[in-house]
Amino acid sequence: MTSVLTRAGASRQSAAPVPRGPGGWSLPEVRWAAAATALFAAGLAARLAHGPGWLAWLLFLACYAAGGWGPGLAGLRALRERRLDVDLLMVAAAVGAAAIGQVLDGGLLIVIFATSGALEAVATHRTAQAVRGLLGLSPDRAVRLAADGREETVDAVSLAAGDVILVRPGERVAADGQVVDGTSDVDQATITGEPLPAAKEPGDDVFAGTLNGTGALTVSVSRAAADTVIARIVAMVEEASGTKARTQLFIEKVEQRYSLGMVTATVLLFAVPLLAGEALQASLLRAMTFMIVASPCAVVLATMPPLLSAMANAGRHGVLVKSAVAMEKAAATGVVAFDKTGTLTEGTPTLAAIRVLPGSGRDEQQILALAASAENPSEHPLARAVVTAAREAGLPLLGATGFSAQPGRGITASVGGHQVWIGRPAATAWSADVSALVAALEEDGQTAAVMTVDGEPVAVLGIADRIRQGAARTVARITALTRTTPVLLTGDNQRAAARLAAQAGITDVRAGLLPEDKVRAVRELESGGRNVLLAGDGVNDAPAMAAATTAAAMGRAGSDLALDTAGIVIMRDDLGVIPAVIALARRARRVVSANLAVAAVIIAALVTWDLAGHLPLPLGVLGHEGSTVIVGLNGLRLLPSRAWDKATR
Repeated sequence: MTSVLTRAGASRQSAAPVPRGPGGWSLPEVRWAAAATALFAAGLAARLAHGPGWLAWLLFLACYAAGGWGPGLAGLRALRERRLDVDLLMVAAAVGAAAIGQVLDGGLLIVIFATSGALEAVATHRTAQAVRGLLGLSPDRAVRLAADGREETVDAVSLAAGDVILVRPGERVAADGQVVDGTSDVDQATITGEPLPAAKEPGDDVFAGTLNGTGALTVSVSRAAADTVIARIVAMVEEASGTKARTQLFIEKVEQRYSLGMVTATVLLFAVPLLAGEALQASLLRAMTFMIVASPCAVVLATMPPLLSAMANAGRHGVLVKSAVAMEKAAATGVVAFDKTGTLTEGTPTLAAIRVLPGSGRDEQQILALAASAENPSEHPLARAVVTAAREAGLPLLGATGFSAQPGRGITASVGGHQVWIGRPAATAWSADVSALVAALEEDGQTAAVMTVDGEPVAVLGIADRIRQGAARTVARITALTRTTPVLLTGDNQRAAARLAAQAGITDVRAGLLPEDKVRAVRELESGGRNVLLAGDGVNDAPAMAAATTAAAMGRAGSDLALDTAGIVIMRDDLGVIPAVIALARRARRVVSANLAVAAVIIAALVTWDLAGHLPLPLGVLGHEGSTVIVGLNGLRLLPSRAWDKATR
């Protein structure tokens, strides 16, 4: 691999092809790269049209100026730090090519490097935007309660441990803390990934950035703003994103040695014959010929066409691979780790069971119609699951009157002359029959809700997150590809996680994980020398996704941060494409290896010829460009749909 790949996105997996925030594609690097490309195309057109020679030269020189000043300046800055950058080397090669009349070759080098620099700028811009967006989850202001009960609105960053804040219904919690008064349901999926809001009572912990439900909470702050879970997620994403992979460090070392060797050889080829009495033009021609044939154009095209072809092929089938480096890393996957909610599951609670109690006098259909009628006015996810199930069954919903909701406890409504209550089992004491049904559903990993009619229990409802279709088949294919069973990493409870993992065929289950726990789990998996691909969708997954070798995000259900952190985005939320991408990436890696071997052999032969004898410039250009065409066409073999079809088998 060359530095072009590295600069096109190797250092950051978070490069997004279509930034959602402003300014992504209006960066100066992008504008200069576009200008260089347009000028190069215009110069090529002028030459092919046999226009005035000076016009083509003028357009090519403008291309050099537009695309070369950025890499050249970066190279000069590196020289001040006593480092020889390939950017400067390529600009020098382009200028040298122009000096001996090969202005087209030099222009191509300029366009390649200007474009890769623009991609890096967009990647950096998107990462910064994503992290700033995460910080926006926490409110800027909070209502602090004074000792005498007075309310004062303060900046959230000024909150300190021991402060007491008021969180009204529908507001986001401004700080990590503990509930001291009030009850409510809090949606904390951004932190734990749990699909249902968690009931909060005095003594329970709450996290900054989570969304309060319908009850008011009084919270005692336990951490300053800089130490909240959300703040730690930001820090972990930034730290992991800035960490260089071992492959990248190796590339940089090779890059320095190659650059020094090439510059040294070029200078010697020019200076030694000149000092020995050879003519200036002949010495310069020999040195520039060497720089052209030794330049890594063929190596660049040896790597990029296979990877870009594989990326384009995957894109046509609903998978966005953000960079060639992400594709390369997918090929090296040794173990796949899944998040649960929204990734391995659909992320939407559904009514999984209705357990009718003996003596209720009603069947499941009647119970469902009555429950949905009572829950219809509610916006709680559990209520939506019940109502959706009734509508899918074609059951009519009756009007509900006197609806009221007790946060964390349940709802009450009058339906058809009957008083209906549906709520948490812990809200009251129940008979042995009810308790047994609740225990059975919870043991099965479901969320249980008891339903009473006119004060008498009639049924227990079970709510669960449904596993994605084809998940078990996907797990089996990944196991066959990597020879390692995937791992489940989730913030959900152990029982729910184990139940789902059994359905998918996963045996390694790690549940109850906070974001930092997921990072530790990923690093533990990587400690054995395996490359980890983590599939997730939530903000709470982002630190672990950044820490993993590469990551795949669910395109429809994924949070902005997960989509920006991941190197792969599954646009249709189809888990079955993950093994296909791994297989396609491995085939691309094999083609890259073959191309590199061809490019290296041809470059070595041309360099040897130039050093051992006198390589005519036309033959040097022909050999150099010929090798480029060969490896380029070979890489395009992964573009047809049949390559994807082969990867899905």
